[in-house]
Amino acid sequence: MRRLFALLSFLLLFSCGKALPELDNFDTESWKADRNACLNKRLIMKDVLLDQKDKLLALKETQIVSLLGRPDNNELYERNQKFYYYYLTPAPTCGTTTITTVQLEIRFNALGYSKEIYIK
Repeated sequence: MRRLFALLSFLLLFSCGKALPELDNFDTESWKADRNACLNKRLIMKDVLLDQKDKLLALKETQIVSLLGRPDNNELYERNQKFYYYYLTPAPTCGTTTITTVQLEIRFNALGYSKEIYIK
């Protein structure tokens, strides 16, 4: 009986939450394949992604990684806040001569949910 209660509690706990959204007109595989934006594909998809940024808010870190792939950079900030950075223009590691880089920045709260999304 205890095992059944523990199993049901576990399933109930993990079944609650926001489902992974579908991003309209957004090629997630192409986004993921363009690590550090070296192929210049991400910048083309920027507007489509920003138009749907509300779908990305309140998602867990693992859900963001499922949609956008591993971040190009990340940063741990005070009070367990995290920042994920995805390059939209080629990163310095791509060997390009661009002086400034543009990044998509996703801020996560201490509980691991996306809180803010903006271009930097």
